[in-house]
Amino acid sequence: MIDGREVNVAAGTTVLASARSAGIDIPTLCDDPRLEPTGACRLCLVEIAAAARLATACTTLVHAGMDVRTQTPELEAERRGILELLARDYPAVQPTTPPANPFQQYLREYGIAAGGDVRPPDQIDESHPYIRVDMSRCIDCFRCVRICRDVQAQDVWHLWDRGFDTVVHPAGPSLLESPCVACGACVDTCPSGALEDRRLPAAAGPLAWTRTTCPYCGVGCELEYGTQAGRIVAARPVLDAPVNRGHACVKGRYAFDFAHAADRVTQPLVRDGGGWHSVEWERAIAHVAQRLTDVIARYGPDAVGVLGSSRATDEDNYLTQKFARLVLGTNNVDCCARVCHAPSAEGLKSMLGAGAATNSFEDIEQARALLVVGANVTESHPVVGARIRQAARRGVPLIVIDPRRTEVAREATIHLALRPGTNLPLLHAMASVVLDDQLQDDAFLAAHVDGVDEFRRFVREWTPARAAAICGVSAEAIARAARVYAGGRPAMSVHGLGLTEHTQGTDGVRALINLALLTGNVGRPGAGVNPLRGQNNVQGAAQMGCDPGLLPGGVPIEQARSRFEEAWGAPLPRTRGLALLDMLDAASAGRLKALFVVGYDILLTNPNANQTRRALEALDVLIVQDLFHTQTSSLAHVFLPACSTFEKDGTFMNAERRLQRVRRVIDPVGQSRSDSEIIADIARAMGRGDGFAHVQPNVVWDEIRRVWPAVNGITYDRLEHGGLQWPCPTVDHPGTAVLYRDGFAHGRVSLRPIQVHPTDEATDEVYPFLLTTGRTLYQFNAATMTARTPNNELRPADTLDLAPEDGARLGLREGDDVRVISRRGVATLPVRLTDAVRPGHAFATFHTATSAVNQVTSDARDPVGTPEYKVTAVRIEPAGVRL
Repeated sequence: MIDGREVNVAAGTTVLASARSAGIDIPTLCDDPRLEPTGACRLCLVEIAAAARLATACTTLVHAGMDVRTQTPELEAERRGILELLARDYPAVQPTTPPANPFQQYLREYGIAAGGDVRPPDQIDESHPYIRVDMSRCIDCFRCVRICRDVQAQDVWHLWDRGFDTVVHPAGPSLLESPCVACGACVDTCPSGALEDRRLPAAAGPLAWTRTTCPYCGVGCELEYGTQAGRIVAARPVLDAPVNRGHACVKGRYAFDFAHAADRVTQPLVRDGGGWHSVEWERAIAHVAQRLTDVIARYGPDAVGVLGSSRATDEDNYLTQKFARLVLGTNNVDCCARVCHAPSAEGLKSMLGAGAATNSFEDIEQARALLVVGANVTESHPVVGARIRQAARRGVPLIVIDPRRTEVAREATIHLALRPGTNLPLLHAMASVVLDDQLQDDAFLAAHVDGVDEFRRFVREWTPARAAAICGVSAEAIARAARVYAGGRPAMSVHGLGLTEHTQGTDGVRALINLALLTGNVGRPGAGVNPLRGQNNVQGAAQMGCDPGLLPGGVPIEQARSRFEEAWGAPLPRTRGLALLDMLDAASAGRLKALFVVGYDILLTNPNANQTRRALEALDVLIVQDLFHTQTSSLAHVFLPACSTFEKDGTFMNAERRLQRVRRVIDPVGQSRSDSEIIADIARAMGRGDGFAHVQPNVVWDEIRRVWPAVNGITYDRLEHGGLQWPCPTVDHPGTAVLYRDGFAHGRVSLRPIQVHPTDEATDEVYPFLLTTGRTLYQFNAATMTARTPNNELRPADTLDLAPEDGARLGLREGDDVRVISRRGVATLPVRLTDAVRPGHAFATFHTATSAVNQVTSDARDPVGTPEYKVTAVRIEPAGVRL
């Protein structure tokens, strides 16, 4: 009973949660559902019948028959006394309407006036572009300290001094100079206004909040975006979202200004006489339709290629590939999954059955060992990275395989800093140790896996000593990592582009699967093989059929031809489609004449950019559909302005196979249109509008459900209540968090003996450094979005990371410009000296056109068409410019 009302809750529920479930408000200042309750503020005191003293509601568990009172004269007096004590030193600021924070609201409700001094502006820390710090408003709830430590694992906020002299201060002279990663959790939890979002309008706050899915990485965090006067002004993480559980990163929380950027292209453009000219949509659509029709008439449908977008919705990408196949008549359709995780999809599909992650992010908390391969998780997938760091801090053994000493590697139990390009020998050696030490799961192997004896004979040759000589790590460390992984069941692996972007990327994924099968780490919670997909919908774009050999659902064309031809009422092309880099090869050779690029800056992000440029310049027609002018659009003939994902509805598919709703937050900017609308308009102009009559996202999704049985049970109505993971074949199916729990679709699977073929890219006297490339926390991919936000203040430029020893040998100091020269080209960027990089190695981010890092990278390819970004031999020379 709470205040005379009967409340039914599950065992283990606190009094505070029970009251809230019944709509009864109990004041509190130190409580946050993301944190363990402490009862520190004592504002949530309640009376419990027969109890000797008052109890804190946030820490007291209910039991059957408990009788609780939340509003009594004694309780009100206690709360008033607590608030009066806190108000003495709180600055006497002019109260806002409504109150700006919970503490001010309580002061108003209890009629208490603040009595502290208002801090002068020069004592307020506004060094950070996103967060304002005024510790005169701090009420010592310590929520910022706890959430930074217990959720983000960053330890930015510290308690200084003791007793009444205790103060909270960042670990640095200012917040900007601290380890803060701008996740915003401290601001989100602060109840007193000591920490605030700098850009939140002071007047009335957001007028409306809309729940949607983050437009950045493949983690798929759910956030609410606040709007005022048609603009996005704030964001906050959704507390009950299963993926991020009330957390966010700097990009999702703060980097939304790109939607309103001044250089946003909002009118169709056609290049005429060397310059761009604005035209009406009707003319632009007619122009595109005519140019494509002419190319097809002269050279055939396979002279045209289409690239879908990993930033667009599932519905957009579904219509994009349908347009290529039905309207243009070609299977030349692809997306950026080709240059990142196509090896993951192929490796997982060929060995296990589905080209997607086997498990869920929630398995991080169930794993007894974690293996991170080629992924800088705290920068490229920050919310997942924070969860992995928290697991390591709880004592879960963490193995990191990465050439660099990344943030997560610094917390690892074992860090194998291997030579770039040597993943395969290392994983073979780990498998060899598992078998030699008899750490394999014999029961699992007997029930599910073939080829064990053949694999045992093959991998016996790959001793830790042999691999160590190739990989540049100690044999003992390799053996120890194998024992930790095999002995920690369930053990979960996650991997990134450091495993896939190699000439044997697919084989690297297969070797990782071998290790999981040997140890029985497939088909159970807390285990599995899980690629961390890079962009927000790269999994969805590929799964929707933006792949030359696959139809929606990831099914080979010939396997499902009749089903799709019946559903679409038209024949599918018979010729073999070209993947992305094959299209560019064909353009250079004069066979591909037109390319339609949706939301993808291939000139900036493709390897060997000079070759990409030559291919694009050889085209008769280049059509770009995007939000902003890009390096690719600098060579285009037509620019079609698309909506951002804030301006439309649909779905995204995250890295754990979870379908989630994307909801319109603001109206389309200018004359921009959704990708689906543009594609459908062109289809109609080309006389094939019959298959594109309906572009409403829910209608398109229902068509997807009909042609892909694994998502048939996922309806928009169900997604209103949260995301669902496929397979989900019926409307009463709960979705599948863990694949293969009941075995494999084709019965048994097989271990794969994989021969090692070293990369052709090797260092020598002329090119003595091995360069790898990757992402940074504050910029995203081609920086199309993040470069138009204050994130630029946090990471304004790409850098080349070098070991201090190499910097000294080359006569370089921090910030010096250097020229990075490979066998393909030259890039110029400032150097950063760091112990994260081993001597002889270098690392560069690739987000800005000014650095042009992909001028130097290699386009040597894995058999599935993924280029080898991660191994480039270079030399480094001072550029003669000091920043």
